Amino acid sequence: MPKEARKTQKSDDLFSGRPAAAKRAAAAAAGKPAPGGEAAYTARDIEVLEGLEPVRRRPGMYIGGTDEKALHHLFAEVIDNAMDEALAGHADWIEVTLEADGSLTVADNGRGIPVDPHPKFPDKSALEVIMCTLHAGGKFDSKVYETSGGLHGVGVSVVNALSEHLEVEVARGQRLYRQVFERGKPKTGLEDLGRVANRRGTKVRFRPDPQIFGPKAAFKPQRVFKMARSKAYLFGGVEIRWSCAPELLAGVDGVPEKETFRFAGGLKDFLLAATHGQTLVHPDIFSGRVGKVGSHGAVEWAIAWVADADGFVSSYCNTIPTSEGGTHEAGLRAALLRGLKDHAERVGQGKRAAAITSEDLMAGAAAVLSVFIREPEFQGQTKDRLASAEAARIVEQAMKDAFDHWLAGNPNQANKLLDWVIDRAEERLRRRAEKDIARKSAVKKLRLPGKLADCTNTAAEGSELFIVEGDSAGGSAKQARDRATQAVLPLRGKILNVASAGRDKLAQNQQLADLVQALGCGTGVHYRDEDLRYGRVIIMTDADVDGAHIASLLITFFYRQMPKLIENGHLYLAVPPLYRLSHGGKVLYARDDAHKDELLRREFPANAKVEIGRFKGLGEMMPNQLRETTMDPKKRTLLKVVLLAEDREDTADSVERLMGTKAEARFAFIQEHAEFADEEMLDV
Repeated sequence: MPKEARKTQKSDDLFSGRPAAAKRAAAAAAGKPAPGGEAAYTARDIEVLEGLEPVRRRPGMYIGGTDEKALHHLFAEVIDNAMDEALAGHADWIEVTLEADGSLTVADNGRGIPVDPHPKFPDKSALEVIMCTLHAGGKFDSKVYETSGGLHGVGVSVVNALSEHLEVEVARGQRLYRQVFERGKPKTGLEDLGRVANRRGTKVRFRPDPQIFGPKAAFKPQRVFKMARSKAYLFGGVEIRWSCAPELLAGVDGVPEKETFRFAGGLKDFLLAATHGQTLVHPDIFSGRVGKVGSHGAVEWAIAWVADADGFVSSYCNTIPTSEGGTHEAGLRAALLRGLKDHAERVGQGKRAAAITSEDLMAGAAAVLSVFIREPEFQGQTKDRLASAEAARIVEQAMKDAFDHWLAGNPNQANKLLDWVIDRAEERLRRRAEKDIARKSAVKKLRLPGKLADCTNTAAEGSELFIVEGDSAGGSAKQARDRATQAVLPLRGKILNVASAGRDKLAQNQQLADLVQALGCGTGVHYRDEDLRYGRVIIMTDADVDGAHIASLLITFFYRQMPKLIENGHLYLAVPPLYRLSHGGKVLYARDDAHKDELLRREFPANAKVEIGRFKGLGEMMPNQLRETTMDPKKRTLLKVVLLAEDREDTADSVERLMGTKAEARFAFIQEHAEFADEEMLDV
């Protein structure tokens, strides 16, 4: 097409009555590709998911994923509905039954889900609307439930959507009704099963869908048991009846087949059980309650300070566990800190307590907090963190006066707590000062090599330096290490052979300079053991001939340049595995061929098809494998490099002969020991 004609056509597209956009729209409506070769993007490409299909397509949006935690969240949604009935005063018992086929049943004696036709959907019962429609429920209106754990209207409908089979029985108005669902869709209509005189409430039996959670997914009896028991602690007015199929309890400790929970002491009973056997800073538990449990603004708490263990905070909002905390925990910390500082002022310890922070106070605190508020706001559908701003104010106001009265009424315990918290604050400040001094000293006196991943422990005792070959092995070691006590220094390939190199080459070698700087103790006559930055120096190389060669070069360096480091017992060799043996669920590691053959004979059946994997190097090992086999002090094997006094002359001769400048000496050694070299070594 001539140039002028192309210009004219372009102008027509832009300014004529049928512009290019209109032509593309016409082509799209006809189902044809758009002008210019672009594929059609039309209204047909807009997918509308109806009913519960969005839940099945994207379960993570509603329950946080499809892992074990998400699976048990289904149980939480169902029992929360039963608890809401109990808190509202309509139920006084809840039954939880874990059945052999993997089904879980939750029943209560509350009012029962309504079964009459819904005004907006006259052809459906309210039960079916609740079970099959997102954002349908009785908890949006505070007239029905003053406080509630389920406010999004998606809980039980999501459970229905993600269940292979779900059955609901409702006893209401002295009649029993039932409806069955499969994967979120009604399998039957609402059935009237006739008159029942002595039954009321709702019973939900469901089995999670293996298409969503996987074929091996199953409820864990121990986890369900603890979740059910916690509900009884949170509301002393409800009785939780637990039962589990005996076949599910094989190998499970601490879970009975049947048990009934009712805790009149509430959270105090919970904390007494949680701190049993631990030493408390003060003997009495600080506990209390403001408001009626289940009503808006009610707060219940129980707190003790543990002297010999780490603390914890378990918090709840409307009986929903908030594992990631939130605003109610912020109110708890503010009330306790303010109350303790006020007490310090009253007893003349204000200056000493000035540096106390909430972290010092909560470091050893074992605390349980439960708050009830109307229409709480959570971060995320799984409700792990409370975001309601008013919760902080409610908790702080409820606890501040109660804590002041407890401190004033128990002066001996209050003073013990104050002294203990001040000690925590002073220890924190002391650690910070020591860290600052160590950091300044390191900056001024030590120019540490850039590839060194140092440990946080500034003392040589208990610290370890792993010397590894290459960045690949260094990367695995850095992920596998204990950052507090283990440092990693990667070296590039084989280092200089100091036994055959001149002084000039030794001085110019950057890798050895990095190693000397990392150790900080000097070399030769300038070596100072007290300046050594690590208690153990561990050579960690591949479990092959090249790795042995690098280890030999490093041992030679230490022998020639830092003999005192060896004599004082600081040098070690790591023993990484060469093989991984697995059969069924059994996994073992072998350090060499002989060890592999021994494990195959001793640990596996004679006809077992054992999968044998050979590690080509440390860099190929997963960090968890490297930690488990080579770096974990509880599981690893270390070879200590020693210098025997009676063999000093022989050692010096051997190092000179094998590593020195005379190649003929090494050749003679090979000839003398050729009979010990097998074919595999020759192939390598």
